[in-house]
Amino acid sequence: MMLALQIGGGFIVIAALLQAGAGAIAQVAGALRKRSMDQQRLAFFKKQTDILINRAEADRQRNVLTWSGKRKFRVIKRQMENRVGDICSFYLAPHDGGSLPPFLPGQFLTFELNIPDQPRPVVRCYSLSGSPEDRDFYRISVRRQGPPPKAGPEIPGGLSSNFFHNNVKEGDVIDVMAPNGKFHLDVHSDRPVALIGGGVGLTPVLSMLKWLADTNSHREAWFFYAVRNGEDVACIDEIREIINNNSNFHLVVLYSEPADNDVSEKNCDCEGYLTVDVMKTYLGTSNYEFYICGPPPMMNAVTTHLKEWGVPEDDINFEAFGPASVKKTATAGSAENAPGDGEARTVSFARSNKSVPWNETAETLLDLAEECGVQIASGCRAGNCGTCATAVKEGKVSYVTPPTSQPAKGTALLCIACPDGDIVLDA
Repeated sequence: MMLALQIGGGFIVIAALLQAGAGAIAQVAGALRKRSMDQQRLAFFKKQTDILINRAEADRQRNVLTWSGKRKFRVIKRQMENRVGDICSFYLAPHDGGSLPPFLPGQFLTFELNIPDQPRPVVRCYSLSGSPEDRDFYRISVRRQGPPPKAGPEIPGGLSSNFFHNNVKEGDVIDVMAPNGKFHLDVHSDRPVALIGGGVGLTPVLSMLKWLADTNSHREAWFFYAVRNGEDVACIDEIREIINNNSNFHLVVLYSEPADNDVSEKNCDCEGYLTVDVMKTYLGTSNYEFYICGPPPMMNAVTTHLKEWGVPEDDINFEAFGPASVKKTATAGSAENAPGDGEARTVSFARSNKSVPWNETAETLLDLAEECGVQIASGCRAGNCGTCATAVKEGKVSYVTPPTSQPAKGTALLCIACPDGDIVLDA
């Protein structure tokens, strides 16, 4: 039996399901559920396919647009970023007018600087502080490094940072190598992140925050920023605007030595140093990806206490300022190969015709070379830029921290290397 009802000029045909009973109705409902599940599966697989396609396209673009060796960039803008005036941002555009390769948030640029009175160009690395979505320029933010505390007037401040502040003007052209570095945000993850910047270590994690905002990410992000006081804090208006425009982003500012007006005007959220205990009060759980850049004492303390909190080492990412900044746990292989305490080792610099005993206080072969007057070009001093790569004629090295990328066979990155027994270097 079939029933037909005329409703509003149209017809709905009702099959004799009324007579067939609940069994037929259940069968139809089951078919509809299966169709809905199939549609959900198709939507999920389409989403995953789109992600893979986008990843491949991003990698292709990065490989197509990047460059080898040096490329000339023009300084299109300088901008002071803090009240004390020791952090300045430099905006760089390609001098040839060509395209910029996308970079990963957190990576750095390597510069070859022609500094007066230096026997050779000085190579230095500076983190990108802008967003990878800025396609017309790169931005770095450089802190002027003064002389060491209690040093006399004969001890100069940072060579490259003072050159940038004193000599690099708008319109100048400088030599730059392509973005690089393994310290970068996992742009394919959807897990919550904790971005931690101490002092000018702000720069790479600010790049990460800006990218998350520019891509409308739904990831939860906590941004911890630790400085001495309101005179030192940099880019704070830029940071607060990002946080205020994204409900899933949160900001915690800490001043270790706040001034009276900082307290009265409530410029910071916490007084004191940034610790994992402070982070626990805000995060509640350790289920975050942590990205950390700051002074060595802060990074050592934070990374150690994060592990004690149960954070897996793979979720603790940091940018080292130098070989002694943060030392990861040695692998079993490196521990087996490391020379025993008290074992005498001789380091020979073949081209300089110098042989000296290894001095543990030097920490790295680059330090020892400089103590002996052996000139070796260097840049980041953290195993990132590859400038100090030197041929090993005899012997082998062990590394204080793992290199960002493995040097060519038969060479070693002296800025993070120690001798594993007697060694002869082509230097």
